[in-house]
Amino acid sequence: MDRRGFLALGGAGLAAALSGCTAGGKQGSSSASGTELTFLTFETPNLDAAYWDAAIARASAKVAGVTIKKLVAPTVERTGYVKQLDASGQLPDIMIAVNPNGFAQAGKFVAWTDEDLAAFVSPHSNPIDGKIYQLPYNTQPTPLVYYNKVAFASAGITTPPQTYAQLLDACAKLKAKGINPFVVGGGGKDTWADMYPLIACVATDVYKSKPTWLADRAAGKTTFSDPLFVKAVGKVADLAKAGYIDPAGLSRSYADTEQAFRDRKGAMYPMGSWFAASADAKKLDFEVGVFAWPADDGSVVVPAYTGGGMSVSTKAPNVDLAKKWALAFMLDQANLDGSVKADGSIIAIKGYQPPADMGPVYKATVAAYQQAVGANGVVNAFSVEGGDGSLLPGLADKAAIGVQDLITGKKDAAQYTAFLDAEWAKAKQ
Repeated sequence: MDRRGFLALGGAGLAAALSGCTAGGKQGSSSASGTELTFLTFETPNLDAAYWDAAIARASAKVAGVTIKKLVAPTVERTGYVKQLDASGQLPDIMIAVNPNGFAQAGKFVAWTDEDLAAFVSPHSNPIDGKIYQLPYNTQPTPLVYYNKVAFASAGITTPPQTYAQLLDACAKLKAKGINPFVVGGGGKDTWADMYPLIACVATDVYKSKPTWLADRAAGKTTFSDPLFVKAVGKVADLAKAGYIDPAGLSRSYADTEQAFRDRKGAMYPMGSWFAASADAKKLDFEVGVFAWPADDGSVVVPAYTGGGMSVSTKAPNVDLAKKWALAFMLDQANLDGSVKADGSIIAIKGYQPPADMGPVYKATVAAYQQAVGANGVVNAFSVEGGDGSLLPGLADKAAIGVQDLITGKKDAAQYTAFLDAEWAKAKQ
């Protein structure tokens, strides 16, 4: 999983976060009794401490001579946090779902070999200068649109919208019935949760026709003021202006945003595929459907990210053991099943089959993704990319903060894209 958020920590805050980690903040070390390695992870309502502790124990049982000290990032945004740890000389030995961009070029992450990657369906996902620095074990559509079938029926909507015009029509019908069309959050440390309408619009309006657009931006061949990108941003601004996205929702945390959908405070919930696990584990009191955010022409486009796995520091006290442990964690059947059940993962490892008892929302999620695969409609998810051409470190957080201004009307599309260009320039300094 690769959910985005950011909590800026000063020196005192960073020290406090480290001292509060589940297993301490000391860098890994070697001794006569074995090698101690630090492992940075994150916790969410789906992936809680018990999930990680069990998964760590299973991997450790397969690799002799390793002791793991678990570190927990203060938010689900690991990359910005790892950047701070690195600056203070405390780069973890092993990390999960951290964007390697910047770290890899600086020689701080270990490149995985083709032999290491033999079991993975997409072994060369997110390359940096032709090398892979994060194990590509999991595909996540980010987002799909989960919707309340009861709310749709009450508004006279008989089928999910297949074009963007139909989506707008559905929004108008819902609003006319007094039903908030979209549930969108982004409060507190979870600013990343406001990004999903924008990610979806960039997928349909930019990446569908120009899949290398962000790489072109990184190469200086375009800017965020490109009319294609401005159009995508404008769609989000227009949805908010029409009252289809309620600005009040921006005060909600990620967990509160999901609860708002459960509490029928909106008909549609654009969210990553991990919501499927939550919906099946704790059933809602209405039937949930799933559809891909529609393109203007009705083509099936799904933004997705394949990656999310382990990266290893070149400064780990024993790099070979760290790699061995990371692979043991990623390839363990029980760990993979746990990820599917807890987080709705679509595992990208050869021969893997999800548990047969997966629920209906997960199955519908996989079906929506597979429809896009069949239509050659899977594209990158803006702000979630890894590898060459991805956003510079820290920019995903800035993009999410800017979306709040877009939804509240403080910025229009042109101002938002100018803001992104300015933040890009700052990030390159």
